[in-house]
Amino acid sequence: MWLLTSWMCRPVWCRRTDELVDGPNAAHTSALALDRWESRLDGVFAGRPYDMLDAALADAVAAFPAVDERPFRDMVQGMRMDLAKSRYATFDELYLYCYRVAGTVGLMTVPVMGVSPGSQAGVETVYAGALALGVANQLTNILRDVGE
Repeated sequence: MWLLTSWMCRPVWCRRTDELVDGPNAAHTSALALDRWESRLDGVFAGRPYDMLDAALADAVAAFPAVDERPFRDMVQGMRMDLAKSRYATFDELYLYCYRVAGTVGLMTVPVMGVSPGSQAGVETVYAGALALGVANQLTNILRDVGE
């Protein structure tokens, strides 16, 4: 049960982060709002959560020291990209966006999900796969939106 709860707090944080730019109040989201959100993230990683949902993530961060702050910060940068533009001229620009808003999710979950002890894959391979899956999911979402 602990692993499931710890794993689920990341998607909750990710959903809340995404809602800042895609949710019902997105029209009121500014760079300042993302600055405040990033300050709350500082609190999570310092063990000083703002609310109960932040506390769940702070608890997981404390329980799993391999959780890296970088993907969380990169996701906030992806939200900043959402505020600035919605079209990308090159695949490299699009890939960066996809990494930030979705590839980061895979990187956040690997330290909690772990690598099967019997796996022939090394940790780097697992992280690369998690990143690729996140980016692929985001590209699929974008393609679906284009069709709509």
